[in-house]
Order: sequence, then structure tokens, then C-alpha cells
Amino acid sequence: MFKHRSTQRRRVSLAVAGAAGVALAAGVAVSASATSASVAVSAAAAHSDQARTVKPTIVLVHGAWSDSSSWSGVVKRLQAAGYQVDAPANPLRSLKSDSAYLADYLKTIRGPIILVGHSYGGEVITNAATGNPNVKALVYIAALTPAQGESAATISAEFPGSHLSDNPKAPIPTALNAVPFAQGIGSTGIDLYLKADKYRDVFLSGRFNNATAAQLAATQRPLTAQALVEPSGTPAWKTIPSWYLVASDDRTIPPAAEKFMARRAHAHTVEVNAPHAVALTNPGAVTSLIEKAAAARG
Repeated sequence: MFKHRSTQRRRVSLAVAGAAGVALAAGVAVSASATSASVAVSAAAAHSDQARTVKPTIVLVHGAWSDSSSWSGVVKRLQAAGYQVDAPANPLRSLKSDSAYLADYLKTIRGPIILVGHSYGGEVITNAATGNPNVKALVYIAALTPAQGESAATISAEFPGSHLSDNPKAPIPTALNAVPFAQGIGSTGIDLYLKADKYRDVFLSGRFNNATAAQLAATQRPLTAQALVEPSGTPAWKTIPSWYLVASDDRTIPPAAEKFMARRAHAHTVEVNAPHAVALTNPGAVTSLIEKAAAARG
């Protein structure tokens, strides 16, 4: 009898121990599962936070009669704010080839891009950004913003008042020097330089002294005559949100033309009392608009 009760007690003890073991194992499994889930959620949250804090790359595209150094004041401010900034050289050879060059350049950049163009650079970004999903915003700084089929020449003809020419019938705008060059394929191209004695008026609206204007005129890069008349393709501003800075004292592109193009593109627009070379005279205003675009599209 005592032996039978002892056997029963051992069976009960083993059953209890077994149940406790199962419960403990289940607890460990649940705990491990909860820990894994917690880690996964934390990792996802960290990745989401990181994605939100990654700033876009700012790409600055200069126009005619200047070079990438014209963005120096803007670059300094954007870099101080933590942005990666690229200011590639715009070839200024033809709208088609310049746009293709920039489009290829943009493909080398990972992540979101805010694409900024000044003057003729606006035409280039309008064509280069088309079809690139990484370009989140277009920012036009006193820039040409053409519709399909338009050119710099046709826009200028619609909005008189530019100081580039005092004779609308002249084959070459009177403020420009035409310099022929061999293109290497049996034909001749024409480079257009802004005349040194016109530079301060046309490009700077008299904002800098004569010595500074002369230095800028001496280091300018020319645009080909072909680029002025080449029609634009499908405009990126049809599908990509845009921002526009109107330079109200612009003597290169009439402010009326800038306002028209900004309205047509449904751009977020600001107006600054500045010349065509607004990135040189008002880099803070230019930087502010770029940062607004980056914040809106970040």
C-alpha cells in the first residue's frame, strides 16, 4: 500500500515537473518571440527615422556667361546647413547635349535630388530631369523655364526689354560678341560672349563696381548660338513641383517673362530686388528658397 502511494506521488511529481517544464519552455519561447518582435519594431523605427533625416543632394546648374563659381555663396550656406551640394560644369554647347550630360550626371547620385538652375541652366534642368524619379523638386533662379518647343530666342521675342540687345532685328544680340570656332566635323559653330563693357549693366544691373564686373566678364564662359535657338523638349515642371525666384531688376531675362514662366509652371514664387546674377548679389535669398523646396519635398 505504502509502495503504491509512493509510486503515485512520484508520478504526480513527474507530471508537475513536466508541466512546469512545458510552461517554462513556453515562457522562454514567448519571451524570445516578444524580444525579436521588439527588436524588429525598433529597427524599423530607426530606419524610418533615418530615412526622414536624410537630406537630399542639391545640384546647382549655372547658365551662360558665368560658371560654377557663381554659386559659391549658396554652396557655402547649404553645406553649413548639412546638405551635400554638387555644382557641375554646364557645357553650354547645345540644349540637347547639355541636357543629356546633366541627365547622365544625375544618374550617378543616390537618393533624392533638389535640382536648381540659373538663367539658361533652367532650360537644361527642365529637360534633364524629365523621367528621373529621384528629382523631387525643381528650383528656378531667374531662369528660363520653357514649354515644349520653346527656345531662349522665342521667349525673349515674346517679352521685350532685355538689355542683351538694343536692336530686336539684329541677327546677334548687340551686347554679345560672336566668336566662330571649328566644330571638327566640317562645320563652324559660334560662341557668344557678353561684351565686357556691357557685362556690368546686363548681368549685374550695376550692382558691383567696375573692377569686379571686369573680373567676372574676363572669366565668363560662352554659350553657343545654337543653344539659344534650339527648341526645348518635354518639360519636367509638368510633373515635378517647382519653385521660382523672380529677380525684379533683371536686365538679361525681363522680370515679366520670369513671372509668366513661374505662373505657367505653377511654381512657388518669391520676388527679390536683384539683378540677373542674383546668386552673386543675394546668395541668402537663393539659399532660402532652395531650403524651402528641400523641406517641402523631403
